[in-house]
Amino acid sequence: MEIDQRNTPPGGKKREELKQIIVVLIGLPGSGKSTFCEEVAKISNRPWVRVCQDAINNGKSGTKIMCLSVAAAALEYGKSVLIDRCNIDKEQRADFLKLGGSETEKHAVVLDLPNSLCISRSVKRSGHEGKLQGGRAAQVVNHMAPKKELPKLSEGFNRIMFCYNEKDVKEAIKLYGSLSLCDSLPFGCFGQKSVDSMVQVGIRSFFKKQDTSGNAKSVPEDSGNQGAEAGSHTAGDALEKKGKHDKVDVTISISGSTASCSIPTLAFPSISTADFQFDLEKASDIIVEQVEEYIGRIGEAKLVMVDLSHGSKILSLVKTKAAKKNIDSNKFSTFVGDITQLRSCGGLSCNVIANPTNWEIKPGGGGVNAAVFKAAGFVLEVATKERAEKLAAGECVVVPLPSSSPWFGAEGVTHVIHVLGPNMNPKRPNCLKDDYTKGCKILREAYSSLFEGFASIVKPYGNKDQNGKRAAAYVPENNKKTKDSSSSLSKSGVNNRNQDEQGSNTKTWNPWAQALHKIAMSPDSHKDIVLEVSDHVVVIKDSYPKAQQHLLVIARCHGLDSLADVSGEDIPLMKEMHDVGLKWAEKLILENNSLEFRLGYHSIPSMRQLHLHVISQDFDSTHLKNKKHWLSFNTPFFLDSVNVVKQLEEAGELRLGNESFFDGVLRCHRCLSVNPNMPKLKNHLRSCKDPLTFLIQNGYLISSEGKYSR
Repeated sequence: MEIDQRNTPPGGKKREELKQIIVVLIGLPGSGKSTFCEEVAKISNRPWVRVCQDAINNGKSGTKIMCLSVAAAALEYGKSVLIDRCNIDKEQRADFLKLGGSETEKHAVVLDLPNSLCISRSVKRSGHEGKLQGGRAAQVVNHMAPKKELPKLSEGFNRIMFCYNEKDVKEAIKLYGSLSLCDSLPFGCFGQKSVDSMVQVGIRSFFKKQDTSGNAKSVPEDSGNQGAEAGSHTAGDALEKKGKHDKVDVTISISGSTASCSIPTLAFPSISTADFQFDLEKASDIIVEQVEEYIGRIGEAKLVMVDLSHGSKILSLVKTKAAKKNIDSNKFSTFVGDITQLRSCGGLSCNVIANPTNWEIKPGGGGVNAAVFKAAGFVLEVATKERAEKLAAGECVVVPLPSSSPWFGAEGVTHVIHVLGPNMNPKRPNCLKDDYTKGCKILREAYSSLFEGFASIVKPYGNKDQNGKRAAAYVPENNKKTKDSSSSLSKSGVNNRNQDEQGSNTKTWNPWAQALHKIAMSPDSHKDIVLEVSDHVVVIKDSYPKAQQHLLVIARCHGLDSLADVSGEDIPLMKEMHDVGLKWAEKLILENNSLEFRLGYHSIPSMRQLHLHVISQDFDSTHLKNKKHWLSFNTPFFLDSVNVVKQLEEAGELRLGNESFFDGVLRCHRCLSVNPNMPKLKNHLRSCKDPLTFLIQNGYLISSEGKYSR
C-alpha cells in the first residue's frame, strides 16, 4: 500500500495544526468494517488511509506487522488511519495504540452487531478480499464471537463509540465523515448499553461550533451517546468546563441501559400447570420440595416464583406450603406480575428468567413462552439455536442473553433458561394421559434441571474480570477431576474417587449436556433406554444417531467427564469399555452382516461423562445434518479406541485433537472424494462402495470379515 509522502496534506495545512486520528475498528467478520472505511473515505475531506490486513500485501492477505508499518508511515506523512481488522481482544489492539505521538487521538468504533447478521452477511458475500465467505465464514464468526472483548478507555483510547445496529453504524459514518482536517471529537465512551460505561455528553457542541468558513455544522441525530444528549445538564457543563480534550468521568443513568443486580435472582413461573394442565396440588408439592433442596446450594442468590394473576391458586398453595416448611422468605418468595416486565413495571430485578417452552424451543403458542421470545427479540431465538435444537421433557438449556436484546437493556435480564415440563393436556403433543407417576417424576426433573442451571450461572455475577466480562460458569464439585491412589476400578458399583481437585481439567457443562452423566450415575432411573449395565459401564443407543447403528458405552465413574480426565490408571476401564463396545458391534453385525463399525472417542465431547462411540460406517441418518457432525467422526478429532488404549499404555497420557479439524473439507471416508456440501456428500455415500482402506490397514474396522486386533 502506497502512502502520499508530501510533508503537508491537501489544503496546505501545517502538520502541527492537524488533529490526526487512529480509528481502531472492532467487530466480527461481516459486521461492516470495510464498508465503514469506504463510506467514511468517500464523504470525508480529511486524508484517511485504510489499513486492511486482508489486502495489505499487494492486494493479498498480510500480517499484523505489515499493518503496523503502513499505519505508522501514514501517520508520519500527516494522514489519519482506519484500522480495518477484527481487533476483538485487548491484545490485538494494544500495538496500534502505541502508534503516533501524544497529540494523536486514539479512537475505537465498535461494530457490535448481532452474530446472526454477521454470519448472514459473511456467508452470502463473494469476492471477499480475505476469501472469508460461505460456510467457512460462519465457522469463523462462531469461533470468534465468544472471544470478543469490548474495549475500555483504560487501554489507551481517548474515545470509544459503540454501534449495535445498522442505524448506529450509519450515524458513526456521518460523524467521522464530517470531520475536517483540524476537527476533533469529545473524549469518552458513547452509546454503550451499560451503566458501567463512563458516558460523556456534550457531543452536540462539536457539531454546533463554527467551522473555518463560518458555516455551522449540521447535527446527525443520535450520534455519539444515544439517549444521553437529553441527560444531565450538570454532566454536560462539566464536560464544557474541563474542555473537550479532557477525560471527564461522568456516569449517567440512561433509559434502557442495563442495571446491575447485586443479588442474582431467578424468576420462574409454575411449570406445566397452565397449558399442560398439571394438577396444582401435586405441582405445588414438587415445587416446594425442589426449592427446599436447592435453596442452600445457591449462596446469596434468590428464587422468585411469578404468576400474572392476583388470584393465582398455585402461588397461594406454594406460599402456604413453603411457610409450613420454614423456607427462608428472603431466599424464596412469590410475586404477582408480568414476568417479562418485572423491573420496569414491578420494581423487581431478576437476572435470570425461566421459560416453560415447547420441545422445539421455538416462539409461538401462548402464555409465557410466546411472551418471553417476544420480549427478548429475535436474538434469543438465534442464541438458543446455538445451544440446543430441541428439549426432552424434564430437561432445560441455559442461554446467555445477547446484549443486543431489548430485554437485556430494559429489564436487566442476562440469561434465559428454557425448560420443558410434562404435558397432561390431551390437546397438546406427548400427553401422559393422567400418568402422574411418570408426570411427577418428569416435573421433579424439570425443576431440578432448572435450579441446577441457575446454580451453574450464580458465581459469575459476583466474579466479573477487570474487563467486565462474565466469568466462566460455576463448576459443581462433582464435575471436577478427582483421583484415587488405590484402585482404578471400584468393585462396588459406581467409582467414587478421592476429592483432590484438578482445576486444569474442569469444564462447565450446560444442564442439557448432563444427560449421560445422569444415566451413568442412576441407570435404574433410565431402564427404558439402557441396553446393558454393569459396575463400570452402561450401554445406550445414541438419542441422535449419526448412522444406522450408533451406541454409546458410558463410564460409570465420577470425575471422568471426558478423555481430558483420563490417565494411565484408567487403562483397565478403557479396555473394558472397548470390549463391551466390540461385543455390541459384533452382535449388531450378526443381525445385519452388511454393517461395518468403528469404536472411538471425541477429543472434546459435547456431553459430560466419558463415553465410547460404537458407530456403523454407513452414516445413513437424518441426524447427520452438518459439516461438524461429519468431521467429528472422520478426522483425527475422532480417536480410535485401539489408539487410546495404546497411548495410555505407552505414555500414560493422551494426545487429543482439537476443533481446528472442523475447518476441513467434506471428504468421503471411503474414496476420499471431496463434496461441496452435506446433501451432496450424503447422496454420494449412498452409492460409494469403496473399501474403508485406511481403517482396515490400521485395524480399526469391525466387519463380518474381520475385527479389531489389540
